Amino acid sequence: MRLETIEHRSAFMDCYAYNENEIIIRIRTGKEITAVNLIHDDPYLKGISPQNFWSGQTSPMMLEKELKYAYLWSIRLKPEFKREQYYFEIWEQEEKIYLLEDDFYTEEEMCLSGRINQYFKYPWLNESDVNVTPKWVRDTVWYQIMPDRFRRGDRNKKRMPLQPWDKKGKITYSDFFGGDLRGIIDKLDYLKDLGITGIYFTPLFESSTNHKYNTTDYTRIDPDFGTEAEMRELIKEAHKREIRIMIDAVFNHSGTHFFAWQDVLEKGKDSPYFDWFYINKFPLDNGKYDTKDGRYYSFAFVAEMPKLNTNNKQVCEYLTNLCRHWVSEWEIDGIRFDVGNEVSHSFLKQLRKDLKEMNPELFLLGEIWHDSASWLLGDEYDSVMNYPFLESLNNYYLDKDKTSRDFMYAMNRCYALYQEQTNEVLFNFLDSHDIGRVYSRYEDMDIFFQQLTVLLTMQGSPCIYYGTEIAMPGGHDPENRRCMPWEEIESGVYDDIIEQVKQLIAIRRQYSWLREGTITWKHDTGNSRVVCYEKENDNTTVTVCLNAGETAIEVDAKTLLFSRRFENGRLAPGGTLVYIRRT
Repeated sequence: MRLETIEHRSAFMDCYAYNENEIIIRIRTGKEITAVNLIHDDPYLKGISPQNFWSGQTSPMMLEKELKYAYLWSIRLKPEFKREQYYFEIWEQEEKIYLLEDDFYTEEEMCLSGRINQYFKYPWLNESDVNVTPKWVRDTVWYQIMPDRFRRGDRNKKRMPLQPWDKKGKITYSDFFGGDLRGIIDKLDYLKDLGITGIYFTPLFESSTNHKYNTTDYTRIDPDFGTEAEMRELIKEAHKREIRIMIDAVFNHSGTHFFAWQDVLEKGKDSPYFDWFYINKFPLDNGKYDTKDGRYYSFAFVAEMPKLNTNNKQVCEYLTNLCRHWVSEWEIDGIRFDVGNEVSHSFLKQLRKDLKEMNPELFLLGEIWHDSASWLLGDEYDSVMNYPFLESLNNYYLDKDKTSRDFMYAMNRCYALYQEQTNEVLFNFLDSHDIGRVYSRYEDMDIFFQQLTVLLTMQGSPCIYYGTEIAMPGGHDPENRRCMPWEEIESGVYDDIIEQVKQLIAIRRQYSWLREGTITWKHDTGNSRVVCYEKENDNTTVTVCLNAGETAIEVDAKTLLFSRRFENGRLAPGGTLVYIRRT
């Protein structure tokens, strides 16, 4: 038994409250382990006495996930008296070892007279310590919109010259196309018909760029997009259609035209806003586009995006008041925090407390591209943008040597990082304004639909980037930010693709257990590149099969929900199949 592969701490993701009545306990082991039992009960079951007199009940743990080099075992308990003491009994065939908080012990060592055992403990299930995520997010299908590129609604003169909406040449970073809030309002029924129940907007506030990530005025809707009255109208009309609204908060940095930065440029160290930023030396405006000379800190060395000091009390109050206005006056449903891993933890903790008191169901999403566990303990973000999911999915199709087991390991890793209530609302996506479009990564419609099927049948809260419903092409920024081709859409050019996307969204919404985490992986298809998994509810099982291999496979599927390249019981290479299996 390889003891060095066994890991557990009675904290964080290994032992936590799922809700006000239940706790989840996990342990990671090597793959030679054949069974794990949890010895557990109330620590005071036999009174306040030396711990060697305590004994608990034995409960088998479930093999929850198989990872590439490890097993993840788990159990869900409902402590009668809100607390639990425990240790592990671990088996490799006939060999047995016990794991306590301080070390591993044999049966003989456990029975040593007079020893004081150091048990693991969940001390008390405090309701206020539970990581609570908004339940509605689990059922939401998001749609990301960059307003400048979605649709022109107001044909009146804009602030600057606009490019032709159907521009065929190269897209540049400085292009403006004139999409606005009115255009989005006009297409809410289109989104409703698609099956969308949430819209995530990239920044809406005044800025000098088309993407608006260098904010000039956080209190004013950018005139390129419209007015605050139109924003209120958009939210009201979306809510009528049962579509939630999430806006982008760019709190890691401002733009250089932001009033506080302008004051610093004018007054230097005498400015009351000097400490709102990270300024190291003058002059600040020295003509250099980047900040690699260290004169001040900025987002990714971009000079036009000076970094805000979210450790500064005044900065925190200013940003908090903005959020309060959006929540109370606009009645938004969520806030996405740009560069969410660089905003201070202390600010996020206080901001969450303030905003959740206003609306406990407000969704707080962080833009973080890596393992985000330290932001997801229940006192900061509810969720993060699930880049590990996107990257794992991409890499499976990129590397033809990977097998279905490799795919399973990668997906299981994504869902082993966080607590279960976080997994339920993970923000999953295939592409965005920061990532080249999914279709252009392979230029293969079969791969496109296979990845979209995974997105819509896995646990989490899926998001479709505007235009992905028509397999819109586009490489990296700015090519992934082209305009929606409304004339082609409305003339029926993309009807077939849109109908298939609608079908997959409808399946997710109809079969609610597809949103759950319990999954059974199948590797007996006869083709190592076929991904096959099942999700079951009562007597009904939804099966997903994706043939990423080079040979057809036989599939006994009768009640079809969605299919591509499936005929006469054979799923061809590139084929996608979702079907019902009665048990």
